[in-house]
Amino acid sequence: MSLLEKEVPGVVMTPDNIRSKKLPLVVDLGIAVVALLVSAAVVLGLGLGNWVLVIVVGIVFYLAGLFAAATRVEGRRSARNRLWKTLIYAACILAILPLASVVWTLVSKGAARLDGDFFGSSMNNIGARDPNGGAYHAIIGTLEQVGIATLMAVPLGVLGAIYLVEYGRGKFALTVRFFVDVMTGIPSIVAGLFILAFWVLIVSPWFNNGTPRFSGFAASLALTVLMLPTIVRSTEEMLRLVPGPLREGAYALGVPQWKTIVKVVLPTALPGIVTGVMLAVARAAGETAPVLLVAGGAAAINFDPFAGNQSSLALFVYQQAGDASRYAPDRAWTAALTLVALVLILTIAAKLLARRNRLT
Repeated sequence: MSLLEKEVPGVVMTPDNIRSKKLPLVVDLGIAVVALLVSAAVVLGLGLGNWVLVIVVGIVFYLAGLFAAATRVEGRRSARNRLWKTLIYAACILAILPLASVVWTLVSKGAARLDGDFFGSSMNNIGARDPNGGAYHAIIGTLEQVGIATLMAVPLGVLGAIYLVEYGRGKFALTVRFFVDVMTGIPSIVAGLFILAFWVLIVSPWFNNGTPRFSGFAASLALTVLMLPTIVRSTEEMLRLVPGPLREGAYALGVPQWKTIVKVVLPTALPGIVTGVMLAVARAAGETAPVLLVAGGAAAINFDPFAGNQSSLALFVYQQAGDASRYAPDRAWTAALTLVALVLILTIAAKLLARRNRLT
């Protein structure tokens, strides 16, 4: 029994219970205020820059002052620990600031057209001086194109990852993994050109009396090409993280390999697989070039993804951002906010579903 436990029964010797000098919070805040004031006096007094440079220089002064004060009160070792902890917190804040700025910009500028007309009408017969018009046709196009692409890409990607992890051996598996890595860096415009050359110009004339035809399904094929490598790589990594003893325990009980994969491996890796799938869905929903090349875009509502031009939210944002109408920027911001909200809702729903069905 330690001396601390003899003095205070029930108290365990932990770093929190070790009595040592601590730098008061008031001193910490005082150093921050003095650092900002000195930084403002130096930067603004000498005319070196604006408030951004004041904050940057103030942070440097604050770190130097904090290290000096903490060294004097807590010791050099604790001062280094406090300094690195402050740097980690600062890096976290700097990483969050761009995201918070994007969200604030989308909400503040996208709220202008959050009305029933925007979500219930299309841009058909809408002129440059008409303040009405909405993105209903683009929302329908995004849901259909991304939905069809997900139905095609997820089974292929997951099965491909299962082959690479559980069955793949030799040169063929290495070749598959190599091409998956290569496809990860393919620009979206290349995927759109591939589908344009193969599906639109060669295959679609067979079903349209010899005439090439744009369609939302062609856009789904292009999005599938973009989604596949992300799903394969993320699923492969998640399957490799499944502990080997889980597989060995199932094999020891006489469970076949395919049943072990379905009942043990996949449920264990399901949360990570869903995260990878949603990353691929988010990328597909935000692509503009493939939709523009093979779906053509349309101002009217088209519920049939296999015939006729079709738009999407990403393409709608691109078109409205380049429109000369004074009402177009508001539509573009609201469509961008709608796209982000749609991806967020799908991600939350998928994560909740994966948590509900994972192996406990």
